[in-house]
Amino acid sequence: MFRPLELFIGLRYTRAKRRNQFISFISAVSIICIAISVTALITVLSVMNGFDSELRSRILGAISHATVSGLPGQPVQDWQKAVQVAEANSHVKGAAPYVEAQAMLLGRRSSGAIVRGIEPDQEPKVSDIDKHMVEGSLQTLTPKSWNIVLGKELAMELGVNTGDTVTMVVPEFRGTPMGTVPRTRAFKISGIFELGMQEFDSGLALVNMTDAERINDQIGPTGIRLKLDDLFSARPVARELADSLGQSYRVDTWMDSHANFFSAISMEKKVMFIILSLIILVAVINLISMLMMLVTDKQADIAILRTLGATPMSIMGTFMVQGVLVGFVGIGVGVGLGSLLSWRLPVIVKWIEHTFGVTFLSPDVYYISEVPSQLQAADVGWVTVITFAFALLATLYPAWRASRTQPAQALRYE
Repeated sequence: MFRPLELFIGLRYTRAKRRNQFISFISAVSIICIAISVTALITVLSVMNGFDSELRSRILGAISHATVSGLPGQPVQDWQKAVQVAEANSHVKGAAPYVEAQAMLLGRRSSGAIVRGIEPDQEPKVSDIDKHMVEGSLQTLTPKSWNIVLGKELAMELGVNTGDTVTMVVPEFRGTPMGTVPRTRAFKISGIFELGMQEFDSGLALVNMTDAERINDQIGPTGIRLKLDDLFSARPVARELADSLGQSYRVDTWMDSHANFFSAISMEKKVMFIILSLIILVAVINLISMLMMLVTDKQADIAILRTLGATPMSIMGTFMVQGVLVGFVGIGVGVGLGSLLSWRLPVIVKWIEHTFGVTFLSPDVYYISEVPSQLQAADVGWVTVITFAFALLATLYPAWRASRTQPAQALRYE
């Protein structure tokens, strides 16, 4: 005889199609609802991962993972030694000095900006701005060239383009026969970049570090920007560097300056996970309804099994097999469809936009013009485990009700 008995009878009930076709229909509906819920949850989490990764790469492509700076209001002392100490750390992939200050830029119009002095040869070690150049190159920022590279929106705000000249006004005053006046200097625009982030495209300008030091009357860089092998290990690495460099240096990380932004994205993902988990719970309620109707329909069979010696635990196991099988099939179909949809979602969205002439993310409004998707095995695992747990819990009450069936009462009217 087939063993275990509970599995045999449970599978037999699943395949049975006589007497009550409605129960089979409810079983199919339960499978479809669970599959759709799992598909939706995996797809939404993948899209959230995509947006998080896209924003993280764009923001961290312009800022550093960690920054070494001097005492407040002072440049970094002996910055060459600080660079050597930083690069000696196994987690640091690159280090580059910089000078940063606020300034007013005057073209056809005026606009405030953050002016960052960089070393063009070392900047690619810590940022991706060189990969987002629309016009020109960072290599044009040579010492005493007085060239400047602007963000695309900043150039539009100033009404200038490559080859034009802008005047930089910095809040450093000098005495003249006419009185105290701010420092000014004309710069030639040698390039334009576009990172796709409003914060940088409209408010960041790059010049050579030597030129930045001269116009700000500063000796030495403001700080040293670092790129790490793992951006999430920024704080432990910062503590290691702080101990190595000593008290004359301060080490900050991207988590200190942009922690709230990425925490908001993470919280939004968790909220979406909870909301869609409730949708899965609603789908599991259909499973409970199906099992309750099955228990009612099989009262006579349960009674006969009890008279043949089946224990209440065996009866519970029989009906739990039915519910778990429905949940297992629904989860399998949902994981397959969700993974496939998440993998091909950007292509599908492009096809819909091309076919129907619609635009989901207009580049004139959004900085990310394509729907990103990043499927993660951890998300699929969590969705599978939670959905299976819901399906398993859904079988407990109907199975318990079946185990409480009294043979005499069930067979009285048969």
